[in-house]
Amino acid sequence: MPTRRQFLVLSSTAALTSLLPDAPASALADVAQPFASYWHPATILNWDPSTDRDAKYNRSSVPLAKRVVPARPANAHAHANEARVQALVAYAPTSGNPAQGALDMNYYATNYWQYIDELVFWGGSASEGLILAPNPTVTDAAHRNGVKVIGNVFLPPTAYGGQIQWVRDFVKREGDRFPVADKMIQVARHYGFDGWFLNQETAGGNAQLAADMRDFIVYMKRSGLRVIWYDAMTDTGSVSWQNALTARNQMFFAPSDEMFLNFWWSAQGLRNSANLATQMGRSPYDLASGVDVESNGYNTGVGWASVFPEGRPHTTSLGFYRPEWTFKSATSPADFYARDNRFWVGQNGDPANTTTTAAWKGIAHHITELTPITKLPFVTNFNTGHGRKFAVGGTVRSTQQWNNLALQDVLPTWRWSVTGTGTKVVPSLDWDDPYDGGTALKITGTPASANDVRLFATSLPLTGSSQFEVVHRTGTGPSRLQAVLRIGDTEEVLDLGGVSGGWRRSVFPLGEHAGTTLTEITLRVLPGGPVTALIGRIGVTDPAMTAPAPPTDIRVEQVSRTNATTVSARLTWTRSPGQIRQYRVYQAGNERIFLGGTTNDAYFVPAIPLTTGETAQIEVEAVTEAFDVSPPARTTVTGTP
Repeated sequence: MPTRRQFLVLSSTAALTSLLPDAPASALADVAQPFASYWHPATILNWDPSTDRDAKYNRSSVPLAKRVVPARPANAHAHANEARVQALVAYAPTSGNPAQGALDMNYYATNYWQYIDELVFWGGSASEGLILAPNPTVTDAAHRNGVKVIGNVFLPPTAYGGQIQWVRDFVKREGDRFPVADKMIQVARHYGFDGWFLNQETAGGNAQLAADMRDFIVYMKRSGLRVIWYDAMTDTGSVSWQNALTARNQMFFAPSDEMFLNFWWSAQGLRNSANLATQMGRSPYDLASGVDVESNGYNTGVGWASVFPEGRPHTTSLGFYRPEWTFKSATSPADFYARDNRFWVGQNGDPANTTTTAAWKGIAHHITELTPITKLPFVTNFNTGHGRKFAVGGTVRSTQQWNNLALQDVLPTWRWSVTGTGTKVVPSLDWDDPYDGGTALKITGTPASANDVRLFATSLPLTGSSQFEVVHRTGTGPSRLQAVLRIGDTEEVLDLGGVSGGWRRSVFPLGEHAGTTLTEITLRVLPGGPVTALIGRIGVTDPAMTAPAPPTDIRVEQVSRTNATTVSARLTWTRSPGQIRQYRVYQAGNERIFLGGTTNDAYFVPAIPLTTGETAQIEVEAVTEAFDVSPPARTTVTGTP
């Protein structure tokens, strides 16, 4: 892909040193930190999950959620069931992707999943590895939101260290098998992601190599994995970006699920591409028109009318190269979220109102949002997957910065759509006072009329035992806060009342609506004065009668000293029976300290306060989708020299 890649070349030692600045260089080889997996074609042949000590820490266990179009989409201009969006995202250097988060808030916490269909875990470099598997935290968050995650293969141009022998090794056959493909299939199944993006840009090939690459794709497709082809290699084996679907590259598109078209497309080229795809019996939306936003984000010039012609069906899908610009260009978390909102939703910050003279109107202007909230229970704490602290049930259990997308909740479908006349309230995500996780929903302002803050599009079938719950707090005086549930064609209005001081949990039975479908959750703020409200949790559940069982057989695999007062540790356990959303790890004592969490049955604890010779009691709890919590399972960790 002809764009900048130099940032990808970073040694493993350099990446590790940045994560553990207090660790002596001599200790780096002994550090327990697991990283996402990466290989060259020859080295992946030796991969075995039973001998790879990081393999168990790189597994995602969240199934891909079903998504639907909302009953009342936000934007009448947007099209449903046409163009899709691919996002090619580099979270870290190839050799420096921590498997399960890190003790740092500064991370690209992808959170506008409702507009993304597939996320390609971008990376790869000649000096590190060409085949990169996604880390499980990204897959967990994406799958919870119904988004497929794709690993990346980067066979680089010679200018970036590419070697044609690597391409030959990649597609080498043994009888009727492709050994590298077999390993890539094994990796994807073991780690729980959905397919591979193939980016072959190494010059020096011939027609036979092109035929071998096509056969490689056919072979991989038989496994059921998705394959996305990048427009570079042609039928002669040369590298020649077509910027379209043409007779030169259709041999690769035919067996693939999708093709990412290079950035230099034209309106006529896209129309021709769509027509050729149709002639091949394929959807034109299996073609993604590439847009490079790495340098300029929403200031990038895009031929929007070529992809999304006004008044006509979309021409193709859209592929964003490096939308994490919103994070990398930001000066603070608040700035990142403002930039991310503008990127996906547009200049007005409201997916229902994308009218603007700006060329970049936001993806919400063109593509209808999707919701993964289709089955009970649904509970969200508005947790963005990173934060300055971590709270559990209203009590702060850690003041350490962190990121871990595996713990991210489903966030509001619409950010932010507020109806009403005159001055309106302002919703935002707040990292200062979370209820559970690292973030809460905050609503402030002095509304001149009743304001409806549309939050979640849902498709939840209600039962006789269903209930709605909300945890919130306000300042002094009445909150004038109501929950509005849209059930069929009716609205159920629930008065939440005022809460002076601490958090209050309110529960409303919905049994009278059994057999109907809840399609929308809104918060209504009534006029009458200033409002400051924090909403820590919203849920629709069928309450469980018994708590989940704790995990069993907790094992301490490794303990490593990171500095004089802190150790890290690898923990594994046997899963609890039933559906478990996540496991949370604590250090017991006078104060219970949250150490981290995972959806997995193996977790790397990055920092346990412990001096040499001291022993800490570690507790692991199972947490259900409804946030019911098991009794703790316990083990001990002893500080090493």
